[in-house]
Amino acid sequence: MRTRPLKVALLGCGVVGSEVARIMTTHADDLAARIGAPVELAGVAVRRPSKVREGIDPALVTTDATALVKRGDIDVVVEVIGGIEPARGLITTAFEHGASVVSANKALLAQDGAALHAVAEEHGRDLYYEAAVAGAIPLIRPLRESLAGDKVNRVLGIVNGTTNFILDKMDSTGAGYQEALDEATALGYAEADPTADVEGFDAAAKAAILAGIAFHTRVRFDDVYREGMAEVTAADFRSAKEMGCTIKLLAICERAADGGSVTARVHPAMIPLSHPLASVRGAYNAVFVESDAAGQLMFYGPGAGGSPTASAVLGDLVAVCRNRLNGATGPGESAYAALTVSSMGEVVTRYHISLDVADKPGVLAQVATVFAEHGVSIDTVRQQGRPDGDGEASLVVVTHRASDASLSGTVEALRKLDTVRGVASIMRVEGE
Repeated sequence: MRTRPLKVALLGCGVVGSEVARIMTTHADDLAARIGAPVELAGVAVRRPSKVREGIDPALVTTDATALVKRGDIDVVVEVIGGIEPARGLITTAFEHGASVVSANKALLAQDGAALHAVAEEHGRDLYYEAAVAGAIPLIRPLRESLAGDKVNRVLGIVNGTTNFILDKMDSTGAGYQEALDEATALGYAEADPTADVEGFDAAAKAAILAGIAFHTRVRFDDVYREGMAEVTAADFRSAKEMGCTIKLLAICERAADGGSVTARVHPAMIPLSHPLASVRGAYNAVFVESDAAGQLMFYGPGAGGSPTASAVLGDLVAVCRNRLNGATGPGESAYAALTVSSMGEVVTRYHISLDVADKPGVLAQVATVFAEHGVSIDTVRQQGRPDGDGEASLVVVTHRASDASLSGTVEALRKLDTVRGVASIMRVEGE
């Protein structure tokens, strides 16, 4: 074993960063044995140096992150500060000064991953980011390495624990959206401002990363269709149960049937109770991968939190340090396929549409005619009058597979019927 330690700079010492530092200290001997050399925490960049950080030597703490990554003797920079800047500049500077980088920064990687990979390659350094997508769940490395000889066709998953907790609570207790969100906030699963989670921004960044790796194509955050879950209601869950389904906020990355394009999207969807993702409860994550040779694979586990995310960071740290000792680098960006990223209008799936209609003869025929005129085939229809006898009824239509564009045209035409009082909800049905 080499006795000279590999030096690590830690950028950020919050929930994840402090756990990374703790594991590096308490598991130092095991890490050294696995790597083949000791690892030394050489500096910790923070915004508030006066804060007491248990187990970290105050002499290592600095507010000058740029000076830390420019030192020249740093082997690996671990970036867990998040956001676009200053993280992007610090990572680039680290590469330029000879360090490899381990990051958990999904937003930055989804926006500028290609540029960062290019700088890493230019300087012969590694960029690893297992922790950016699903916490402790090993997912990026299996896609990038274990399935490198296979053809991945679809990645379908729950990649945000906060939203899964909220939807699971609505499903199991009948609670409304706001009530479930309030509970998630009280328990610490949701931030004070939950927008990034419930509006799908977090999941969309992860979908961009997954699609890029799975399909060997550059997919950026702006390429991902995103739809939040604030409009999901208890009534939607009742409808889902009548169909033998539940509702999840899904990240879906798909290769087109002809293999020439891909799509990436995030939105709420009904999935059959028989699908493995339907049983994912609480704040857990799970990702379902479908490929030609391996078939169907499912990755499941805690997707957030200090310890799970730190586990993924340390796994990358060990891999990068091993590469460093061997004078090698691991897999970089693979975008050779350069497939077209299609718009949401071209996506084909099933739909569940709930309409408020006049309770009188002929309404169903009118509605069915509109669907037929737009080339959307109906699978099932259910109409139920209102017990209060107000002259209106609920009409639920479940379609066969249709494109998003054709469904949009159908709904626009339905709104023009004087017998249709309103469109109560529209939800995609996935996981067949």
